[in-house]
Amino acid sequence: MKKYILLLAVVLSSSTLFAQDLTKLKLDKSPMDAAFFPSGAAHRAFAKTDEAKMAAEPKIRVLYGRPALNGRNVFRTTENKKDGITQYGKSWRLGANESTELLLMTDAMIGGKLVKAGRYSIVVTPTEKEWTFHINTENDGWGNYSHKANLDVVTVSVPVTNDGKSLEQLSIALYSPKKDNTVHLKAGWGTYRAELPIVLK
Repeated sequence: MKKYILLLAVVLSSSTLFAQDLTKLKLDKSPMDAAFFPSGAAHRAFAKTDEAKMAAEPKIRVLYGRPALNGRNVFRTTENKKDGITQYGKSWRLGANESTELLLMTDAMIGGKLVKAGRYSIVVTPTEKEWTFHINTENDGWGNYSHKANLDVVTVSVPVTNDGKSLEQLSIALYSPKKDNTVHLKAGWGTYRAELPIVLK
């Protein structure tokens, strides 16, 4: 009986400590999100047939933080941070907090170059007319600070367009409009939109 009471006391005190510690944590303001291709990959366990389950096996995943505009401009042309969140011509993590991660479950062609299956970070250098995507082997960094250009495996520029609808939070989606082996990584924030084609091998 004494052992039971002691065990109960230990469990209760540890759960109280955990609750107290959790309330003191400084959580990220920007939630983390995951984009999959195929889009239903995370729910493949619910597929009704083995064939449907196989078709839903993930090929690409992107993990990223979703910052919000909160009344701010996305881009600025000066060093003054009050003019916008990130700056034209400077490296940007394409998200918030930790570096944005690209996981390729199969080899792919990006910008005409073969990229082996594996984990990479995505860094973007934006300008008014195009975004330059850097697919980089440096992982698990914070923001843009871990970007080392010599570790880029691919650097490719794509046009940026403006949409009439503004996205409050940065959003990334993976889709294949022609239902072939070309997957488009579409990124948008505010009225800006850019698409990076990824050809699965």
